[in-house]
Amino acid sequence: MPVYVDNAKHPFGRLLMCHMWADTRDELFAMADRIGIQRKWFQRPAGLGVAGMDASWEHFDIAQSKRALAVAAGAIETDKYGPVEHTARLKGDQAMLDQIAQLRAKGFGAGAKPTDLKQGALL
Repeated sequence: MPVYVDNAKHPFGRLLMCHMWADTRDELFAMADRIGIQRKWFQRPAGLGVAGMDASWEHFDIAQSKRALAVAAGAIETDKYGPVEHTARLKGDQAMLDQIAQLRAKGFGAGAKPTDLKQGALL
């Protein structure tokens, strides 16, 4: 099962962070262990009944240095739509997948274009 990292560069103090996720939690944890990410930083939906960092999907926020280690260890690089695409696939949301494909076809997603999620939809 693959592990993915996006090209986000969200400031967190003096670090720039991106996202790392996988098709399965086991694969995600295996990569986190391999590149030295502590499991306490695992983020997941609040409704799972597991205490921890609440998020809309299971992932880690990681620094660019850890991203480089993940890529060297086989993680697949994606654009900023990677996380949205992943969750849309899990939900079977074909309309969202089509919208992402249209935006990518127009050249969005490389990180230079504004593409915020707004009311459940992309730009």
